[in-house]
Amino acid sequence: MSESNKDTVVVIGKLVLISVMAALLLGLTYVPTSEQLKVNEANAKKEILGDLIPEASGNFEEVHGDEVNEDGDPVVLYYRALDSSGNIIGYAFFQEQSGSQGPIVVAGGVDSTFSTFRGMDVLSHEETPGLGAKIVEENFQSQFVGIPVSELSLSSSGGSIDAITGATISSTAVVNALNTKINEIEEAEE
Repeated sequence: MSESNKDTVVVIGKLVLISVMAALLLGLTYVPTSEQLKVNEANAKKEILGDLIPEASGNFEEVHGDEVNEDGDPVVLYYRALDSSGNIIGYAFFQEQSGSQGPIVVAGGVDSTFSTFRGMDVLSHEETPGLGAKIVEENFQSQFVGIPVSELSLSSSGGSIDAITGATISSTAVVNALNTKINEIEEAEE
């Protein structure tokens, strides 16, 4: 074997060794990191729910469906907000809906009688900056706080929510997401 062939074999051997070591290190850090990400996500969800229904003092009971997620855990459909005595004082949820540019993920809360909407928060979206992206602004989101559930529709349809000018699709998607989930919860709780 010539000297240049030996050098090539040595270089390839070193690259393989480095690749194997990098793969092992990534594998070793993946599991604890992914577990911590799950914990962080759960804590973030609790904080969001607590902002929607603060009287629950972080006491939210998960309601599961029959479906399971990719980890084999049951999917959470919604949350029962409980007071310190364990009485249901409301319901909170996360819902995804198609917007004009992609999915919109919202969190919402409603009282225990499904009569008053507690509020909402847009968690993620892909809407157009300067138009549909205004769904995250206080002017839009504050309209949802304390309104009767019966008025949870756009003002153009007889409700209390003013659509964002030039972003009716995004505004409608938010309202539809909230109404869809409230109806699902109400049916499940009957």
